[in-house]
Amino acid sequence: MERIEFYRQCIRDLLRKEATLNEKNSTVESQLVFDTEHDHYQLIDIGWEDLTRIYNCFIHIDIKDGKIWIQHNMTDVDLAEKLVEMGVAKEEIVLGLHPPYKRPHTGYGVA
Repeated sequence: MERIEFYRQCIRDLLRKEATLNEKNSTVESQLVFDTEHDHYQLIDIGWEDLTRIYNCFIHIDIKDGKIWIQHNMTDVDLAEKLVEMGVAKEEIVLGLHPPYKRPHTGYGVA
């Protein structure tokens, strides 16, 4: 359980940093979604630009079966590498945004 709490903190820290980088205008709000009960974490933008509704999920990370799953990344940041720099082992990170047949070739964990 201690390891999972460490993963939660790393993910929250990473998303907080990314949220501050994405603040661009006052009509679109960056929101952090931390569901620690089910271990779902997201960075979304929500709001309006003139008459256009904005709702974008930029980052989605889960903790499943004791591993960190990067489900969605629409940034230019290598989230997996950032997590490794924070002390998470590569084999504990699954690139869920890649199909299962590619995951063994990524250098990161597999499900």
